[in-house]
Amino acid sequence: MLTRLKAKSEGKLAKQICKVVLDHFEKQYSKELGDAWDTVRKILTSPSCWQYAVLLNRFNYPFELEKDLHLKGYHTLFQGSLPNYPKSMKCYLSRTPGRIPSERHQIGNLKKYYLLNAASLLPVLALELRDGEKVLDLCAAPGGKSIALLQCACPGYLHCNEYDSLRLKWLRQTLESFIPQPLINVIKVSELDGRKMGDAQPEMFDKVLVDAPCSNDRSWLFSSDSQKASCRISQRRNLPLLQIELLRSAIKALRPGGILVYSTCTLSKAENQDVISEILNSHSNIMPMDIKGIARTCSHDFTFSPTGQECGLLVIPDKGKAWGPMYVAKLKKSWSTG
Repeated sequence: MLTRLKAKSEGKLAKQICKVVLDHFEKQYSKELGDAWDTVRKILTSPSCWQYAVLLNRFNYPFELEKDLHLKGYHTLFQGSLPNYPKSMKCYLSRTPGRIPSERHQIGNLKKYYLLNAASLLPVLALELRDGEKVLDLCAAPGGKSIALLQCACPGYLHCNEYDSLRLKWLRQTLESFIPQPLINVIKVSELDGRKMGDAQPEMFDKVLVDAPCSNDRSWLFSSDSQKASCRISQRRNLPLLQIELLRSAIKALRPGGILVYSTCTLSKAENQDVISEILNSHSNIMPMDIKGIARTCSHDFTFSPTGQECGLLVIPDKGKAWGPMYVAKLKKSWSTG
Protein backbone atom coordinates (compact mmCIF):
# COMPACT_ATOMS: atom_id res chain seq x y z
CA MET A 1 0.00 0.00 0.00
CA LEU A 2 2.71 2.48 1.05
CA THR A 3 4.86 1.88 -2.06
CA ARG A 4 1.92 2.70 -4.32
CA LEU A 5 1.07 5.82 -2.30
CA LYS A 6 4.70 6.94 -2.26
CA ALA A 7 5.02 6.65 -6.04
CA LYS A 8 2.10 9.06 -6.49
CA SER A 9 3.78 11.75 -4.42
CA GLU A 10 7.29 11.61 -5.95
CA GLY A 11 6.42 14.12 -8.69
CA LYS A 12 5.77 16.92 -6.20
CA LEU A 13 9.41 17.35 -5.15
CA ALA A 14 10.82 19.42 -8.04
CA LYS A 15 11.15 22.91 -6.58
CA GLN A 16 13.20 25.98 -7.48
CA ILE A 17 15.40 27.64 -4.85
CA CYS A 18 14.99 31.41 -4.47
CA LYS A 19 18.51 32.89 -4.60
CA VAL A 20 17.47 36.19 -2.95
CA VAL A 21 16.30 34.33 0.16
CA LEU A 22 19.19 31.87 0.21
CA ASP A 23 21.77 34.69 0.06
CA HIS A 24 19.99 36.50 2.89
CA PHE A 25 19.85 33.34 5.04
CA GLU A 26 23.49 32.55 4.21
CA LYS A 27 24.67 35.84 5.74
CA GLN A 28 22.58 35.51 8.88
CA TYR A 29 22.64 31.80 9.67
CA SER A 30 26.32 31.17 8.92
CA LYS A 31 26.97 33.61 11.81
CA GLU A 32 24.24 32.33 14.14
CA LEU A 33 24.69 28.57 13.59
CA GLY A 34 28.40 28.44 12.70
CA ASP A 35 29.55 25.14 11.16
CA ALA A 36 26.09 23.56 11.59
CA TRP A 37 24.70 25.88 8.88
CA ASP A 38 26.41 23.88 6.06
CA THR A 39 24.39 20.75 6.86
CA VAL A 40 21.20 22.71 7.61
CA ARG A 41 21.47 24.53 4.27
CA LYS A 42 22.01 21.28 2.34
CA ILE A 43 18.86 19.78 3.82
CA LEU A 44 16.67 22.88 3.56
CA THR A 45 17.58 23.26 -0.14
CA SER A 46 17.08 19.55 -0.96
CA PRO A 47 13.38 18.60 -0.71
CA SER A 48 14.27 15.03 -1.72
CA CYS A 49 15.91 14.73 1.76
CA TRP A 50 12.83 15.96 3.62
CA GLN A 51 10.98 13.61 5.94
CA TYR A 52 7.30 13.56 6.87
CA ALA A 53 5.85 12.17 10.08
CA VAL A 54 2.46 10.45 10.12
CA LEU A 55 0.18 11.52 13.00
CA LEU A 56 -2.64 8.97 13.37
CA ASN A 57 -6.14 10.26 14.10
CA ARG A 58 -7.47 8.59 17.25
CA PHE A 59 -11.03 9.50 16.19
CA ASN A 60 -10.82 7.30 13.05
CA TYR A 61 -7.90 5.01 13.80
CA PRO A 62 -6.11 3.55 10.73
CA PHE A 63 -5.18 0.05 11.99
CA GLU A 64 -4.24 -1.19 8.48
CA LEU A 65 -2.00 1.80 7.81
CA GLU A 66 -0.34 1.31 11.20
CA LYS A 67 0.54 -2.29 10.24
CA ASP A 68 1.99 -1.05 6.94
CA LEU A 69 4.07 1.59 8.71
CA HIS A 70 5.52 -1.06 11.04
CA LEU A 71 6.39 -3.28 8.08
CA LYS A 72 8.14 -0.36 6.35
CA GLY A 73 10.35 0.25 9.41
CA TYR A 74 8.60 3.33 10.79
CA HIS A 75 8.88 3.82 14.56
CA THR A 76 6.81 5.82 17.02
CA LEU A 77 8.00 9.24 18.11
CA PHE A 78 9.73 9.15 21.53
CA GLN A 79 8.92 5.41 21.86
CA GLY A 80 7.61 5.89 25.39
CA SER A 81 10.77 7.65 26.64
CA LEU A 82 9.24 11.09 27.31
CA PRO A 83 7.62 11.55 30.74
CA ASN A 84 3.96 12.64 30.46
CA TYR A 85 3.81 11.58 26.79
CA PRO A 86 0.09 11.07 26.07
CA LYS A 87 -0.65 7.42 25.22
CA SER A 88 -3.49 8.53 22.95
CA MET A 89 -1.12 10.32 20.55
CA LYS A 90 0.54 8.07 17.98
CA CYS A 91 3.02 9.56 15.53
CA TYR A 92 5.18 7.45 13.22
CA LEU A 93 8.55 8.45 11.77
CA SER A 94 10.79 6.93 9.15
CA ARG A 95 14.57 7.34 9.07
CA THR A 96 14.41 7.73 5.28
CA PRO A 97 13.03 10.60 3.16
CA GLY A 98 9.75 10.44 1.27
CA ARG A 99 6.10 10.84 2.09
CA ILE A 100 2.72 9.26 1.64
CA PRO A 101 0.13 11.57 0.06
CA SER A 102 -2.33 13.55 2.14
CA GLU A 103 -5.93 12.32 2.18
CA ARG A 104 -8.53 14.38 0.34
CA HIS A 105 -11.13 16.33 2.33
CA GLN A 106 -14.53 14.55 2.12
CA ILE A 107 -17.51 16.01 3.95
CA GLY A 108 -18.78 13.54 6.54
CA ASN A 109 -15.63 11.37 6.49
CA LEU A 110 -12.92 11.81 9.10
CA LYS A 111 -9.35 11.57 7.83
CA LYS A 112 -7.18 8.81 9.27
CA TYR A 113 -3.81 10.61 9.43
CA TYR A 114 -2.10 13.99 9.19
CA LEU A 115 1.33 14.54 7.61
CA LEU A 116 3.61 16.97 9.40
CA ASN A 117 7.13 17.96 10.34
CA ALA A 118 7.68 15.86 13.48
CA ALA A 119 9.33 18.80 15.28
CA SER A 120 6.01 20.67 15.18
CA LEU A 121 4.71 18.25 17.84
CA LEU A 122 7.25 19.53 20.38
CA PRO A 123 5.29 22.75 21.21
CA VAL A 124 2.14 20.64 21.64
CA LEU A 125 3.91 18.21 24.00
CA ALA A 126 5.54 21.08 25.92
CA LEU A 127 2.05 22.45 26.65
CA GLU A 128 1.15 19.20 28.53
CA LEU A 129 -2.58 19.54 27.94
CA ARG A 130 -4.87 17.74 30.41
CA ASP A 131 -8.51 16.67 30.05
CA GLY A 132 -10.93 19.46 30.93
CA GLU A 133 -8.48 22.36 30.60
CA LYS A 134 -9.28 25.55 28.70
CA VAL A 135 -6.74 26.08 25.92
CA LEU A 136 -6.11 28.82 23.36
CA ASP A 137 -4.32 28.25 20.04
CA LEU A 138 -3.76 31.92 19.19
CA CYS A 139 -2.44 31.58 15.61
CA ALA A 140 -4.06 28.27 14.76
CA ALA A 141 -4.09 27.85 10.95
CA PRO A 142 -3.61 25.55 9.15
CA GLY A 143 -4.71 23.52 12.19
CA GLY A 144 -2.06 20.83 12.63
CA LYS A 145 -1.20 21.79 16.21
CA SER A 146 -4.90 22.03 17.18
CA ILE A 147 -5.39 18.53 15.74
CA ALA A 148 -2.35 17.30 17.68
CA LEU A 149 -3.62 18.89 20.93
CA LEU A 150 -6.87 16.94 20.54
CA GLN A 151 -4.89 13.70 20.10
CA CYS A 152 -3.31 14.36 23.53
CA ALA A 153 -6.39 15.13 25.65
CA CYS A 154 -10.02 16.27 25.60
CA PRO A 155 -10.00 19.93 26.66
CA GLY A 156 -13.01 21.47 28.35
CA TYR A 157 -12.74 24.27 25.80
CA LEU A 158 -10.44 24.82 22.81
CA HIS A 159 -10.33 28.29 21.24
CA CYS A 160 -8.71 28.27 17.78
CA ASN A 161 -8.00 31.77 16.52
CA GLU A 162 -6.75 32.86 13.07
CA TYR A 163 -6.63 36.45 11.85
CA ASP A 164 -6.00 35.69 8.16
CA SER A 165 -9.37 34.94 6.48
CA LEU A 166 -7.94 32.59 3.81
CA ARG A 167 -6.02 30.60 6.42
CA LEU A 168 -9.14 30.58 8.60
CA LYS A 169 -11.01 28.60 5.91
CA TRP A 170 -8.15 26.12 5.85
CA LEU A 171 -8.29 25.83 9.66
CA ARG A 172 -12.06 25.15 9.64
CA GLN A 173 -11.66 22.47 6.98
CA THR A 174 -8.82 20.79 8.91
CA LEU A 175 -10.91 20.64 12.09
CA GLU A 176 -13.93 19.26 10.18
CA SER A 177 -11.70 16.61 8.57
CA PHE A 178 -10.27 15.22 11.80
CA ILE A 179 -12.58 15.93 14.72
CA PRO A 180 -15.95 14.23 15.40
CA GLN A 181 -19.07 16.31 15.98
CA PRO A 182 -19.33 15.94 19.79
CA LEU A 183 -15.81 17.39 20.18
CA ILE A 184 -16.40 20.13 17.59
CA ASN A 185 -18.94 21.46 20.10
CA VAL A 186 -16.18 22.31 22.63
CA ILE A 187 -14.14 24.14 19.96
CA LYS A 188 -14.59 27.81 19.16
CA VAL A 189 -13.06 29.22 15.97
CA SER A 190 -12.52 33.00 15.77
CA GLU A 191 -10.98 35.53 13.37
CA LEU A 192 -9.61 38.08 15.84
CA ASP A 193 -6.37 40.03 15.62
CA GLY A 194 -4.35 37.94 18.10
CA ARG A 195 -2.90 41.12 19.62
CA LYS A 196 -6.41 41.92 20.95
CA MET A 197 -7.23 38.49 22.40
CA GLY A 198 -5.85 39.27 25.86
CA ASP A 199 -8.17 42.25 26.27
CA ALA A 200 -11.14 40.31 24.85
CA GLN A 201 -10.61 37.20 27.05
CA PRO A 202 -8.54 38.20 30.11
CA GLU A 203 -7.23 35.36 32.33
CA MET A 204 -9.55 32.91 30.59
CA PHE A 205 -7.17 30.05 29.69
CA ASP A 206 -5.16 27.38 31.54
CA LYS A 207 -2.83 26.87 28.56
CA VAL A 208 -1.96 29.10 25.58
CA LEU A 209 -0.04 28.15 22.43
CA VAL A 210 1.44 30.97 20.33
CA ASP A 211 2.69 29.37 17.11
CA ALA A 212 3.61 32.78 15.77
CA PRO A 213 3.79 34.14 12.21
CA CYS A 214 7.51 34.01 11.35
CA SER A 215 10.12 33.79 8.60
CA ASN A 216 9.05 30.33 7.48
CA ASP A 217 12.54 29.25 6.40
CA ARG A 218 11.53 26.15 4.42
CA SER A 219 8.81 27.79 2.34
CA TRP A 220 10.59 31.14 1.91
CA LEU A 221 13.56 29.35 0.30
CA PHE A 222 11.24 28.18 -2.48
CA SER A 223 9.43 31.48 -3.13
CA SER A 224 8.49 31.46 -6.82
CA ASP A 225 8.28 35.26 -7.03
CA SER A 226 11.69 36.87 -6.30
CA GLN A 227 10.15 40.34 -6.07
CA LYS A 228 7.72 39.12 -3.41
CA ALA A 229 10.63 37.37 -1.68
CA SER A 230 12.65 40.62 -1.57
CA CYS A 231 9.63 42.38 -0.07
CA ARG A 232 9.28 39.66 2.59
CA ILE A 233 12.96 40.01 3.51
CA SER A 234 12.72 43.79 3.86
CA GLN A 235 9.64 43.41 6.10
CA ARG A 236 11.24 40.60 8.11
CA ARG A 237 12.66 43.00 10.71
CA ASN A 238 9.07 43.87 11.74
CA LEU A 239 8.23 40.29 12.74
CA PRO A 240 9.78 40.33 16.25
CA LEU A 241 7.60 43.29 17.24
CA LEU A 242 4.46 41.43 16.07
CA GLN A 243 5.60 38.28 17.91
CA ILE A 244 6.18 40.24 21.14
CA GLU A 245 2.74 41.87 20.85
CA LEU A 246 1.11 38.46 20.33
CA LEU A 247 2.90 37.11 23.40
CA ARG A 248 1.83 40.09 25.52
CA SER A 249 -1.76 39.46 24.47
CA ALA A 250 -1.39 35.73 25.24
CA ILE A 251 -0.05 36.54 28.72
CA LYS A 252 -3.16 38.65 29.42
CA ALA A 253 -5.40 35.79 28.25
CA LEU A 254 -3.59 33.28 30.50
CA ARG A 255 -4.78 32.70 34.05
CA PRO A 256 -2.22 33.01 36.89
CA GLY A 257 -0.46 29.64 37.24
CA GLY A 258 -1.10 28.89 33.55
CA ILE A 259 1.39 27.70 30.92
CA LEU A 260 2.37 29.52 27.72
CA VAL A 261 4.28 27.89 24.85
CA TYR A 262 5.79 29.98 22.04
CA SER A 263 6.96 28.41 18.79
CA THR A 264 8.22 29.36 15.32
CA CYS A 265 9.48 27.47 12.28
CA THR A 266 12.50 29.73 11.72
CA LEU A 267 16.15 29.51 12.77
CA SER A 268 16.28 33.29 13.36
CA LYS A 269 17.58 34.31 16.79
CA ALA A 270 15.80 37.69 16.47
CA GLU A 271 12.43 35.87 16.24
CA ASN A 272 13.26 33.21 18.81
CA GLN A 273 15.60 33.75 21.76
CA ASP A 274 15.52 37.57 21.49
CA VAL A 275 11.70 37.66 21.57
CA ILE A 276 11.59 35.44 24.67
CA SER A 277 14.35 37.45 26.38
CA GLU A 278 12.36 40.64 25.80
CA ILE A 279 9.23 39.05 27.32
CA LEU A 280 11.14 37.76 30.37
CA ASN A 281 12.83 41.13 30.89
CA SER A 282 9.59 43.12 30.65
CA HIS A 283 7.15 40.85 32.58
CA SER A 284 7.98 40.16 36.22
CA ASN A 285 5.06 37.70 36.41
CA ILE A 286 6.42 35.44 33.65
CA MET A 287 8.83 32.65 34.61
CA PRO A 288 10.95 30.48 32.27
CA MET A 289 10.33 26.73 32.52
CA ASP A 290 13.22 24.34 31.99
CA ILE A 291 12.57 22.08 28.97
CA LYS A 292 16.11 20.79 28.44
CA GLY A 293 14.82 17.34 29.43
CA ILE A 294 12.90 17.15 26.14
CA ALA A 295 16.17 17.66 24.21
CA ARG A 296 17.92 14.94 26.22
CA THR A 297 15.07 12.50 25.69
CA CYS A 298 14.59 13.23 21.97
CA SER A 299 18.18 13.41 20.77
CA HIS A 300 17.83 10.12 18.83
CA ASP A 301 15.03 11.65 16.70
CA PHE A 302 16.00 15.36 16.59
CA THR A 303 19.15 17.49 16.40
CA PHE A 304 19.16 20.52 18.69
CA SER A 305 21.23 23.68 18.37
CA PRO A 306 22.27 25.46 21.62
CA THR A 307 19.94 28.37 22.45
CA GLY A 308 21.59 29.62 25.64
CA GLN A 309 18.16 29.29 27.31
CA GLU A 310 16.84 26.65 29.70
CA CYS A 311 13.30 27.45 28.57
CA GLY A 312 14.05 27.36 24.80
CA LEU A 313 14.87 24.60 22.29
CA LEU A 314 15.83 24.89 18.62
CA VAL A 315 15.49 21.85 16.34
CA ILE A 316 17.73 22.09 13.26
CA PRO A 317 17.53 19.82 10.19
CA ASP A 318 20.25 17.16 10.09
CA LYS A 319 21.12 14.10 7.98
CA GLY A 320 18.59 11.34 8.66
CA LYS A 321 16.80 13.71 11.06
CA ALA A 322 15.54 16.32 8.60
CA TRP A 323 13.06 17.83 11.06
CA GLY A 324 12.72 21.53 11.86
CA PRO A 325 13.50 24.33 11.94
CA MET A 326 11.39 24.58 15.08
CA TYR A 327 11.94 26.82 18.07
CA VAL A 328 9.97 26.11 21.27
CA ALA A 329 9.92 28.09 24.52
CA LYS A 330 7.90 27.35 27.65
CA LEU A 331 6.83 30.01 30.16
CA LYS A 332 4.62 30.12 33.25
CA LYS A 333 2.51 33.00 34.58
CA SER A 334 3.05 33.46 38.31
CA TRP A 335 0.38 34.58 40.80
CA SER A 336 2.08 37.90 41.46
CA THR A 337 1.23 40.93 39.32
CA GLY A 338 3.66 42.71 37.07
